[in-house]
Amino acid sequence: MSDTVSFGYKDVDVSEKTELVGEVFSKVAAKYDLMNDVMSGGMHRVWKDRFVRRVKPQHGEKILDMAGGTGDIAFRMAEHGADVTISDINQEMLDVGIERAMERGIDGLVWSRQNAEELDISSRTYDAYTIVFGIRNVTHIDKALKEAHRVLKHGGRFYCMEFSTTEWPGFKEIYDVYSHKVMPQMGKLIAQDEESYRYLAESIRRFPPMPKFEQMIRDAGFSRTKVEPIFGGAVAIHSGWKI
Repeated sequence: MSDTVSFGYKDVDVSEKTELVGEVFSKVAAKYDLMNDVMSGGMHRVWKDRFVRRVKPQHGEKILDMAGGTGDIAFRMAEHGADVTISDINQEMLDVGIERAMERGIDGLVWSRQNAEELDISSRTYDAYTIVFGIRNVTHIDKALKEAHRVLKHGGRFYCMEFSTTEWPGFKEIYDVYSHKVMPQMGKLIAQDEESYRYLAESIRRFPPMPKFEQMIRDAGFSRTKVEPIFGGAVAIHSGWKI
């Protein structure tokens, strides 16, 4: 029997997931940032600002922003003078980011199509590695975390922001209804794509809870790991150091 992994609430063959996820993001790329605004009520911008404050990008340091196709995080870090490489497995997402950078007159960014599980990058290259709302879509999360550790310099830092499970009493039920009923319908209305947004909602539910994911980060070799729940744990910032 072949190995399977989750794709939303379905289990699919390991060899299928990367392609299926790629199809999802190819479909949603053009409306991705608009949908983030609509579905989060604009809160994703506040969360991303908070995330970058935690990263503390410094002038001249090298940062790899993985799964950062549309540039939201990279643009913020570049404002601090960091040398940012934006990597994504999906070319359509990168194309959206490149176009946005040109519109804003943002120069100096490096755009690179990469698979988070098999980075074509030398070891000990970057001062920081960031990934925001992307790691749950990776087929083998443990491989992506080990690659993050590999490409970081000694003393480098890992930061990840991902959706999680809310800990607020009573809010979980409301959030579940919103995720499973409202999000797909909004995707249908705004992006003419109900199924992709159904997958995105389901993928959040299949992602490991905060303590388990923190352990996965430690298992990849990171030290001084930390979890910072946001919005009752609906979102969490995970961090660790390569020491």
